[in-house]
Amino acid sequence: MLFGDPINKAAADLAKNSVRSVANFNWTFIFILAVVVYIYATEAKNKNYKGIVAGLSLYGVHWLYEIANAIICHASGYALWTVSLESTSFILLIGVSWELSMMFSVAGIATYKLLPADPQKKILGINNRWLFAVGNAAFFSLVEIFLASTPAFLWVFKWWGAIPVFITTYIPFFLAAYLVPDAKPKTQKIFLASVWGLAALLLIILIPLGII
Repeated sequence: MLFGDPINKAAADLAKNSVRSVANFNWTFIFILAVVVYIYATEAKNKNYKGIVAGLSLYGVHWLYEIANAIICHASGYALWTVSLESTSFILLIGVSWELSMMFSVAGIATYKLLPADPQKKILGINNRWLFAVGNAAFFSLVEIFLASTPAFLWVFKWWGAIPVFITTYIPFFLAAYLVPDAKPKTQKIFLASVWGLAALLLIILIPLGII
């Protein structure tokens, strides 16, 4: 399943009515949060600050994309990607469940550990940061193909699917995770403050207005 299918509109309509519903809430929510806190606390104790920057960079960009996806849903009637209620304990925004969001919160940390120590090292003539960003984006896109074949994840538009998500979404995610940690500390702070500040501002404004 490389692209969306309008047949998913009925399930997407149900999901839209279930955003931030507690109907499926269970204790896995707390356990997953505890695991994520443990991961970040361990990285901080080990002084792996670049790993933390990688995690927060990817996760911050992820939130901006999820907000944009929710705005698209409000404007057009359907999101580019939608999560179903039966697949999660809690839908945060139309395209992201609690479990999915927590995965993205640590994806930057986990995959940053795979990078060579030297940010300038080339593999097959390509800078390793760019090569790993494209490689991991391709892997995540393949996983998303599987997810879209299940009732858990819905693509509605025929023009949206694995190829667009690979190019427009996952490559920026991993470039943020791999390039920002190698930047100067001031640049890191500006990037994180800008991304997270904008995400927080949009959430504060758009949720009460019922837009997302």
